[in-house]
Amino acid sequence: MTSTIRASVVPFVIEASGTGVAQELTTQGDKKHVFQTDAYPAFGGKDEAPSPLFYALGALTSCNQVTASLVAKDLGITLGEFTFSVQGDLDTLVLVKGEDGNANFEKVAVRATVQTDADDEAFATFVSEVERRCPVTQLFVRSGLEFDNVWTNAPLS
Repeated sequence: MTSTIRASVVPFVIEASGTGVAQELTTQGDKKHVFQTDAYPAFGGKDEAPSPLFYALGALTSCNQVTASLVAKDLGITLGEFTFSVQGDLDTLVLVKGEDGNANFEKVAVRATVQTDADDEAFATFVSEVERRCPVTQLFVRSGLEFDNVWTNAPLS
């Protein structure tokens, strides 16, 4: 799976194996992080590890926080604590029953609160830039689902 890429491109590689619907995944690179996935019993799993759908939503919050840290540095904004709540609404008829349609989430709603020293105008620029620059946000946005992204600016404590 090796290809010639620009120096600015970082490859993210995962190796995975499993049986049934459960998998063990290992990230490649200097540190090999290992994690598991499973599914709810309704999807053929034993619910012994998070579903891939939870990982997708978790990747969204985590990537937003990483991106926010980079954007804040560029904009000269000081950040404190983050809190996120994300809900993905999935109609399971395509996944489970094989019906026609889109197997994607219908809607994903992000509620983020972050402590900053930014005024309202700077915070609005910050949020817009985080959404534009976050790779996982862009995966969701460009997939065509309804994406509701609301961030609240909290004072630094």
